[in-house]
Amino acid sequence: MAKKQFQAESKRLLDMMINSIYTQREIFLRELISNASDAIDKLYYKALVDDQLVFNKEDYFIKITADKASRTLTITDTGIGMTQEDLENNLGIIAKSGSLAFKKENELKDGHNIIGQFGVGFYSAFMVADVITVTSKTLGSSEAFKWESEGADGYTIVPTEKDSVGTEIILKIKENTEDDQYDEYLEEYRLKSIIKKYSDFIRYPIKMDVKGQRPKEGSDNEFEEYQEEQTVNSMVPIWRKNKNELTPQDYENFYMEKRYGFDKPLKHIHISADGAVVYNAILFIPENTPFDYYTKEYEKGLELYSNGVLIMDKCSDLLPDYFSFVKGMVDSEDLSLNISREMLQHDRQLTLIAKNIKNKIKSQLLSLLKDEREKYEQFYKSFGRQLKFGVYNDYGANKDTLQDLLLFYSSKEKRQVTLDEYVSRMPEDQKYIYYASGESIERIEKLPQIEVVSEKGYEILYFTDDIDEFAIKTIMTYKEKEFKSVSSGDLGIESDTDKEQTDAEESGSKELFESMQTLLSGKVSKVKASKRLRSHPVCLSTEGELTIEMEKILKAMPNSQDIKADKVLEINVNHEVFQSLKAAYEADKDKLSLYTDLLYNQALLIEGLPINDPVEFTNAICKIMV
Repeated sequence: MAKKQFQAESKRLLDMMINSIYTQREIFLRELISNASDAIDKLYYKALVDDQLVFNKEDYFIKITADKASRTLTITDTGIGMTQEDLENNLGIIAKSGSLAFKKENELKDGHNIIGQFGVGFYSAFMVADVITVTSKTLGSSEAFKWESEGADGYTIVPTEKDSVGTEIILKIKENTEDDQYDEYLEEYRLKSIIKKYSDFIRYPIKMDVKGQRPKEGSDNEFEEYQEEQTVNSMVPIWRKNKNELTPQDYENFYMEKRYGFDKPLKHIHISADGAVVYNAILFIPENTPFDYYTKEYEKGLELYSNGVLIMDKCSDLLPDYFSFVKGMVDSEDLSLNISREMLQHDRQLTLIAKNIKNKIKSQLLSLLKDEREKYEQFYKSFGRQLKFGVYNDYGANKDTLQDLLLFYSSKEKRQVTLDEYVSRMPEDQKYIYYASGESIERIEKLPQIEVVSEKGYEILYFTDDIDEFAIKTIMTYKEKEFKSVSSGDLGIESDTDKEQTDAEESGSKELFESMQTLLSGKVSKVKASKRLRSHPVCLSTEGELTIEMEKILKAMPNSQDIKADKVLEINVNHEVFQSLKAAYEADKDKLSLYTDLLYNQALLIEGLPINDPVEFTNAICKIMV
């Protein structure tokens, strides 16, 4: 029979599809298995409306056979088969899908779905094969036909013999080249791994003749090879099982089988949604941080299945960045896929699923926080930083979603607390949510600035993570309470007596503070009497939004500009040091300069800031010792 040409732009489309549409060659096997599953589905649907047909699921399967000698890979199904006209229409016109036409014709609504819709998946086999031969016999026909093609130059269809209903596809695998090893698609282990990866949950058995070894009969030391037919796919995905039938161990096993992590999942979320969009999902909150989690190499995303067939290893669109630690999968029949099934169209269904998943994750985390505090704190130790980044990123767009999930160390409770817990026990006269920043809890507890806040009996949140203060500045207020750094210029808690005493002392020492400010020109914006210090002689406070801790973090960043907090040097007028300052101002200006420099450097060291000249500082200490 004369060779026929592919119709319309099919030649060009075939070349583009082979070279551009698919990103991985191994996809071809997924596509052919999906088509085979479709063929069995079609037979099942026919049986639903034809009383003469009996569909016994155990009789239907897909068989994969590799022959290294002839370099052929055969995919056989026991599905509905194709007529000559079907072969002409479905394989002669690229991008015409018999599955899509069948679906529209029968309006399937019984919970099953035909996988293929675009009709190009079959041609992905040309990525690995020089020749494709399709032999098919349709249900109710005594005739069989063979379709054969070597690629874009066309195809032939001729009558042939076939004993049983169904389709057999034989791929003549390409020879190896310097760059490409096609032999792998004839190896048993490689074929099994591809099936397990993409088609493990196809609902019909995928069979292979698998080699094994066993002891020879009558011998303890000798072994013989044997071959037996095995089903290599699981068929029934865990997410389609009734939740009541599953145990925590089942979910843990699934987590390990899918290699979502080497740890154990801290919590799982099983979703079966049947509303505006239908989908199933199993999500896991890991116990530990992946080794590459905070690197550029880390890829977020959930496995995406369409009707049990893996479409994407990591669909990043299903997870917001702040929940990127979540592992798991989503299976939906409603998603619009592009022609290669490897990429998603950004449609309403995808958006709805992503929104629902985000809400489910938050709900689960809140439940963990409320009911299993110890587990939540374990989770937060691993991923709390990511939640805080989520608050800060996108100009605070997600702060309302995340703020109730945050934890900070409490000066009163001596443990991590939520913002809600802090606010719920605030005294009536407390205006602000107070916090202190530092490298560690131990260092913060020694800060002079916390004295007056602690004296009032107010709780202080300790910020030890470099993102903490940036996140809080983004939140701005929580339940109508503003956040206030203990280093802020105005704490809003000074008593009238303290204020009067400090103002009087500052007024009487105005010239002293002005002299000190002149000596520290360019280093501090002001020198003033402190309203917050009790036992310490000196400290730094800040004016404006940028604090000293934020300055340190910004300066440590690559290509950072010379960003500085607006620093104020505060002097404790009730401390003995102040009397020495006054005496030096009145009698010895050189000594005033020495004392001023010492106090400023002392304040820098308290804040963990570097001093400008360590040698000069040590010499100054020596001067006051002799």
